[in-house]
Amino acid sequence: MIAVPDGLARTTVDREGAPGAAWIAGLPRLATELLDRWDCAPDGPATHGGVGLVLPVRQSAGRTAVLKVSFPHPGNVHEPDAFAVWAGRGAVRLYERCDGRFAMLLERASPTTLAEVRDGDEVLTVAGRLSRRLAVPAPPGLPRLSERAADWEARLRADAASLPHALPARTVGAALATVRELGRAQPGVLVHGDLHPRNILRAEREPWLAVDPKGYAGDRAYDGGTLLTVHALTLLDAPDQHRTVLRALDVFAEAAELDRERTRRWAQLHAVRAAFRGRRHGFRRARSGPERDRLTRYADGLAEALTPAR
Repeated sequence: MIAVPDGLARTTVDREGAPGAAWIAGLPRLATELLDRWDCAPDGPATHGGVGLVLPVRQSAGRTAVLKVSFPHPGNVHEPDAFAVWAGRGAVRLYERCDGRFAMLLERASPTTLAEVRDGDEVLTVAGRLSRRLAVPAPPGLPRLSERAADWEARLRADAASLPHALPARTVGAALATVRELGRAQPGVLVHGDLHPRNILRAEREPWLAVDPKGYAGDRAYDGGTLLTVHALTLLDAPDQHRTVLRALDVFAEAAELDRERTRRWAQLHAVRAAFRGRRHGFRRARSGPERDRLTRYADGLAEALTPAR
């Protein structure tokens, strides 16, 4: 019987309640059925990501792979669609899929992530070049990021009015302007949707491969905003955070061949949303307490650093 990692069980039940507990209870049987279906045997202990089981496997023909089974959620629907379009170009290959069970058999990469690289410029350069390679036309049927713009604007306005915060009006205003001016009319490029250093793995076929896409159609500079706000957490102790953040923006935008100003605007929007989200729910690394407060203040500072001076 496959053992479900404690961390996956705990976070799934905390996040999803009774449906999550039921899914966790049935996960060992589900994984075993998928192993039989795809002629695989476990080849190491199970690990997990944010929403699913990740099990190293070996097929009878000798090919190594990983079985990934995600909690059924609308946000996980289009992951195999993105992998199918990329067909191994800059991302792990998709070998098999079972959409009804939110399951895939994927190319195995190293557990080492880009987040473990100490050189910040290398992290940003690798991520930027990978972002450029993943930028291909989106297939029909993917959700469009532009369809989320109205919700982004409504949430920003509600948070700014209801949450205690110290963000200047011009900082919130700049985020709202980005939603209006960039969010509502976007290109039809395949967007990873959660591109950050922990979702980029070292591999053999290529030096680095992307995993865990959400699969949207939109502006690929959106991914630049995601990456920069996550990478900025490594700059918490930088002596001049403002200058360091802007330099990181320059390095990434150049490597990705993205317009710097467009990338800055998406990153600023991500930072403002993160600052409000931290006040509402905390952060993955700190849901409450002094560390949550410190991260919230940093998100505020990041949002202001990415807001142009008057």
